[in-house]
Amino acid sequence: MFALNFQSSYHEKLLQNRMKNCTVRLGDLRNVYVENSIVWITFGERLSPKRKMYQAMIDKVYIKKFSQLTAEDLVHQNPTIDSVAGLITFFENLYGKSISPNDIVSVVYFSEVVEEYLLSC
Repeated sequence: MFALNFQSSYHEKLLQNRMKNCTVRLGDLRNVYVENSIVWITFGERLSPKRKMYQAMIDKVYIKKFSQLTAEDLVHQNPTIDSVAGLITFFENLYGKSISPNDIVSVVYFSEVVEEYLLSC
């Protein structure tokens, strides 16, 4: 099973509150995050132990340039970032490298898989 891992403590809080259902990742990752597949949503820094939060289904994967991200993409990625420039700055800090508006990203929408048990009478 694959994982969507998040490193930002702010994202951890959004995930815990189920306020984040999209992630923007550098590059074309549609072969990694396949629509209708189940993944673990995890939290933890690179090369460190990860904490499983919940399972999710990959609902949709869009391949775009940074400059093509919509307001909907941005708000579902991070409600406090309201511009492509703001997201580029966030990514440059996260990845420690320069990002261009022409760089390709994968926009991955996901939804939690909730297990419900039916009790028989």
